Amino acid sequence: MCGIVGITGRDDRAVGVLVDGLRRLEYRGYDSAGVAVIHEGDIEVRRTEGRMAALESLLQQKPLAGSVGIGHTRWATHGKPSTRNAHPHRAGRVVIVQNGIVENYGALRAQLESAGRRMESETDTELIAHLIDEGVGEGLDLLSATRAATARVEGSYALGVLCADDPDHVVAAKNGGSPIILGIGEKACYLASDIPAILPYTRQMVFLEDGEFAVLSPDGVQIVDAEGRPVDREPRAIQWDPIAAEKGGYDRFMQKEIFEQPRAVTDTIGTRVSEVEGSVDLNGIDLSPEAVARISRIYMVACGTAFYSCMVGKYMFEQIAGIPTEVDLASEFRYRKPILDGSTLVVPVSQSGETADTLAALREGKANGSRVLAVCNVRDATIARESDDVLYTQAGPEIGVASTKAFTTQLVAHYLLALKMGISSGRVDEAAARDHVHDLLKLPRTLEHVLSLDGSVREIARRYFKASNFLFLGRGIMYPIALEGALKLKEISYIHAEGYAAGEMKHGPIALIDENMPVVVIADQSPVYDKIVSNLEQVRAREGRVIAVCSEGDEEIREKVDEVIPIPELGEYLTSIVAVLPLQLLAYHVATLKGTDVDQPRNLAKSVTVE
Repeated sequence: MCGIVGITGRDDRAVGVLVDGLRRLEYRGYDSAGVAVIHEGDIEVRRTEGRMAALESLLQQKPLAGSVGIGHTRWATHGKPSTRNAHPHRAGRVVIVQNGIVENYGALRAQLESAGRRMESETDTELIAHLIDEGVGEGLDLLSATRAATARVEGSYALGVLCADDPDHVVAAKNGGSPIILGIGEKACYLASDIPAILPYTRQMVFLEDGEFAVLSPDGVQIVDAEGRPVDREPRAIQWDPIAAEKGGYDRFMQKEIFEQPRAVTDTIGTRVSEVEGSVDLNGIDLSPEAVARISRIYMVACGTAFYSCMVGKYMFEQIAGIPTEVDLASEFRYRKPILDGSTLVVPVSQSGETADTLAALREGKANGSRVLAVCNVRDATIARESDDVLYTQAGPEIGVASTKAFTTQLVAHYLLALKMGISSGRVDEAAARDHVHDLLKLPRTLEHVLSLDGSVREIARRYFKASNFLFLGRGIMYPIALEGALKLKEISYIHAEGYAAGEMKHGPIALIDENMPVVVIADQSPVYDKIVSNLEQVRAREGRVIAVCSEGDEEIREKVDEVIPIPELGEYLTSIVAVLPLQLLAYHVATLKGTDVDQPRNLAKSVTVE
């Protein structure tokens, strides 16, 4: 959720532009902020932990003057929230800001430290600053040094770079899902991670593509590709009203929130894992070996989409942590008189933290002496306040009524909890923990790849949006993903859709299948792959139309289905998160083709605060 702003101009208004732009990006969420300005041959940096008000107070005490600068609001990934870890980061004559995550952080840090480089923070961003400074020290210009540095970085990044030896320029770079927007004004050029930050200063904007670099000067923008070859791209005139600006250029909030998921997942992972150590740190939540040993059973309680996330969580808690887990609809939980005591852990899950039935289930657990550990997206919500512990998802504001990024970040939270418990209980050894964390850190990039299938999913939706009924099938951990896919479609398109465990298809739903029934089958390379293929062949035998969400490289299945949406494999548990996105895209495009109100479906509310 980090925000980037930059300017290179001809007057001393840099700080005002940077602070104003960062203010306009506050909606993204952050835990620290800072700015850097070139002044009289050096770069001065001001940064603080906390909100923008703290940074503005610091700037009043220690003003900055200059015409070239960069600014940043940070949500912690590598390194906990602190002034020391706040951006911008300096290495020698170079100062940078970054969004994204460096996947080969451990290896790069070891290389730099062995070469005598001293790290002043815990962040992955500082590593890139050192790499660029190395290049500058070897005689490269700032653009060439940035290109050479990023060639050594694995992961996604959006960069803004200053160098004291090049006082008129800002260099930008992009790779992966983190956006970079370049604004071209009169006697100034601008850099931002989102359009609203610089919209008051210019409406002429250029969008940097993956693998590209830009040099900003007061006179204009030069773009080059990864090989240094010039890229000619005309600016676009942005004609947005305030609401369109909030949507960030997307047609609808739901679409924007679907595409924000790689970033939301990155922020939810945050500083909570260490690949080098194979460890999980959940911000002070006590899941020590002694605490985990006291848990005899877990009760997960939620409503709607969050309930389906809990069904996925059950697989994770039982298979990774080895703890028996029950999943209850919060509206039913207290009425069935569950067996609760001090050895049971109640896990209420809610996007808003205000869901009435989930809150009632929480209170039932507390009343019976159970420990309550909530998964929630809103700080200081009622469910968060009344729980013993809270693991916050960092999805940011979710405006669309149909949940998207809140759901995927809940799945990540369940995975983190299960992994931490498995490590504490000894069920997950050190090597296995490192493998789990390695896969988890690859998840955001994998989600970015799946979102690149948007166009092909839209074409599939175009062929089926007039259907009256859909059936979604999955097995194992993909069964609740099928339920969620069906829920998304019915919520926003008003098409009747059902999710079923594929093995249950012959116990009723098979009677509905004919040539007019699209059937969405999740057929990844799981231990039950052969069985799911058998199920889809039964659908085909009854002339049903099969849309398969399958593993990349699965050529066999193409001969058995009508449509294929290929997704990367990322292990049994994390592939379930990957499989969510094509189902969201399918529901979104079916609904928009039908012309329904995607963001505010009829009869639905974002937060259900009454029973």
